[in-house]
Amino acid sequence: MYSIDLSGKTAIVFGVANQRSIAWKIAQILYEAGATITIAYQNERVKGNVLSLISSWDDVNTIECDVSSDDNIQQTFDEISGKYAKIDIVVHSIAFANKEDLGGSYRDTSREGYSLALDISAYSLLPIARYAYPLMLESGGGSILTLTFQASQRVFPGYNVMGTAKAALENEVKQLAYDMGQGNVRVNAISAGPLDTLSSRVISQYRSMKRIHAERSPMRRNITADEVAKTALYLCSDLSSGVTGEIVNVDTGYNIMGI
Repeated sequence: MYSIDLSGKTAIVFGVANQRSIAWKIAQILYEAGATITIAYQNERVKGNVLSLISSWDDVNTIECDVSSDDNIQQTFDEISGKYAKIDIVVHSIAFANKEDLGGSYRDTSREGYSLALDISAYSLLPIARYAYPLMLESGGGSILTLTFQASQRVFPGYNVMGTAKAALENEVKQLAYDMGQGNVRVNAISAGPLDTLSSRVISQYRSMKRIHAERSPMRRNITADEVAKTALYLCSDLSSGVTGEIVNVDTGYNIMGI
């Protein structure tokens, strides 16, 4: 149990699919800190996994949400507002691209594949923030957190169109931080190093990314999902009350290296 106390805080976490999901590790640590959690899962395909993960939890809410539909996102927050008077924390841990667009030549990315990756991985943060904002005002403010990767700034062969989506996502973090700051709503992102998730396995050169990261980062190792979750706990708590619009690197220092 960590010393940060989130008792009385309500959180919604988007992106839990299985036990390897970064979103799951974040949901766990927020729950352990005392937050009341709602988990928004993608569809019926992952519902069983989610229910199994939270089977021992008390006072937890689940809801299906297709983030490719603004109407579905609005319905999600309408349902949450009927159950809770406010929201303090929103975690957006969502990314998707077609497998064929995560390898080969970037120039061969299809228009449809490009649009899909940007829609799900980046644009989805906007309607989530839009519909969360009034409920966060009821709490006097709050924290929105998303997940990014250094491919937003540099070329990671095989990451391809997802790097473009992460670049858009990081710009959204800054735009939303300004847009929502007057309501005391903070918006930040964690840029995590390579982690073994369901999504990472489809990246054609993921194993090379992970190996090189461990060889060249100052700490000479890869990160853990727990390290990302602990940083998320800080950013979702009042300890980070003056932090917004930031891209926080959790990558054992890999981002500082030139070679």
